[in-house]
Amino acid sequence: MSTQSGTEFDVVIIGSGPGGEGASMHLAKNGRKVAVVERFHRVGGAGTHFGTIPSKSLRHAIFKLAEANRNPLLRTTDLALQLSFAQLRKAASSVIDRQVEMHRVYYERNGVAVFHGQGRFLDATTVEVEEHPGSKQRLTAKAFIIATGARPYRPSDVDFSHPRIFDSDKILTLEQTPQSITVYGAGVVGCEYTSMFRNLNAKVNLINTRAKMLEFLDDEIIDALCYHMRDQGVVLRHSEEYEKVEGQNDGVVLTLKSGKEIKTDILLWANGRSGNTEDMGLNKIGVTPEKRGQIKVNDHFQTAMPHVYAVGDVIGFPSLASAAFVQGRYAAAHIMGQEVPALVRNIPTGIFTSPEISSVGKTESELTAERVPYEIGHAAFKNLARAQITGQTVGMLKLLFHRKTLAILGVHCFGANASEIIHIGQAIMNQEGAANTLMYFINTTFNYPTMAEAYRVAALNGYNRLF
Repeated sequence: MSTQSGTEFDVVIIGSGPGGEGASMHLAKNGRKVAVVERFHRVGGAGTHFGTIPSKSLRHAIFKLAEANRNPLLRTTDLALQLSFAQLRKAASSVIDRQVEMHRVYYERNGVAVFHGQGRFLDATTVEVEEHPGSKQRLTAKAFIIATGARPYRPSDVDFSHPRIFDSDKILTLEQTPQSITVYGAGVVGCEYTSMFRNLNAKVNLINTRAKMLEFLDDEIIDALCYHMRDQGVVLRHSEEYEKVEGQNDGVVLTLKSGKEIKTDILLWANGRSGNTEDMGLNKIGVTPEKRGQIKVNDHFQTAMPHVYAVGDVIGFPSLASAAFVQGRYAAAHIMGQEVPALVRNIPTGIFTSPEISSVGKTESELTAERVPYEIGHAAFKNLARAQITGQTVGMLKLLFHRKTLAILGVHCFGANASEIIHIGQAIMNQEGAANTLMYFINTTFNYPTMAEAYRVAALNGYNRLF
């Protein structure tokens, strides 16, 4: 059901997740007539209902449970909180409802028409919306933005109907906490769930199909995460590939091509995602998805048809809700002829392992390959008063800066609240000229004791390396 009458629009957006919302809000606030097509009955996209919000809410609940059980008072009295996976998952439901209502109000207040149903291109200027068989409506527009997101990749030889075999969507239906789990795939999703289940005291095998985990991160951060996971009892296996997955009554056997066989209570398949591009009539407008359904775009997020854009997870990396939102805004601005190059610059990554990881800017490997003369500044969390007070001493902040200009080139953080801490560095990196230098952190007074003080410590550490 639409919230606005009429079927002719300036822009039609398919998908109401972060990418669709970012685009529609920017267009509406600039006086454009906008329609959003959402195939589910509620807005918000897969991230709200199956991905980011439920998984991060679940992570928080698990972390709080683990934190409580580490409390010396409970440990000395032999008391421990025992909650099932399903009970921990309930914390997410209320958050999802509040998020959906918030997004719904955004569309309503900005006069964006919302049509529920499957959207399909009939031709280059027309999309048909089918809410249910026999109920169809045609929308026409001068431009389109595809923001349909992605879903977990499911290889055909793995039986996901088996009650012990899960992907990152299905895992949210898990009722009881397993004693052991194999996580196949060491990307963002796989690493995050590895941390969650280990915090629930499950025995975890993490199978990485590549030589290194999270290769887009700085090597030192990757090494720190691997060390911490192993220290917590996670078994890491790199450069492995599955031969077959066999679900049994009492567990799942994963057979690897190296000959290893691993049996655990359940298996979580977290090896890649597929773009949601099926049944959209893309062939009728000359847009052909690549492998796993992803849509190829240029630097302005235009597809093979210049008036049809694609943003968010449906185009692949970096597959972050935050990135999708700014990509949507960028595409909207490009449609209107606005210049907004800064929108898609220095987008931070946020990986909600335990502890968190967050990065923005260049890595050491990238700077070395580009032959940029850089230096490093470190701040170990174990040396910060605030970390000592809270007991969250694992982690570090790392600054990469130009040896001559002192410009901040990259910020990398591993530890508690890394996804929040990173934004200080991001703000400085986005400044122009002399404002983006190491001296900002050296000459700025930070509250004490705080985690933000790590910037001053790291800056001084790096500055001292120059002399």
